[in-house]
Amino acid sequence: MHQRLRRFFLLLVVASSFNASTAIAADPGHGADLAKRWCASCHVVANGQAQASADVPSFASVARRPDFSPERLAFFLLDPHPKMPNFPLSRIEAGDIAAYIGSLR
Repeated sequence: MHQRLRRFFLLLVVASSFNASTAIAADPGHGADLAKRWCASCHVVANGQAQASADVPSFASVARRPDFSPERLAFFLLDPHPKMPNFPLSRIEAGDIAAYIGSLR
């Protein structure tokens, strides 16, 4: 019985490490689509965008900040700053938008 329990835990450890290493990567293409739909009314989200609010940073300028981190940005997007609208983003959507912004570096 002890041997079976040990095998079970070993299998569990291997399976959990496999799942962590094969986690779904963020999709910057999907993030671009979301940004154009939800963020472009305030931010310049892509080259060639004609207008946005003057008092908010473009996505390219956010990406070029020395302290830029897609992980921190995704977390920020889940609990936005009071000046931002409260979009009900999922963790995947927030990660995708952050990956898109990171691709603008």
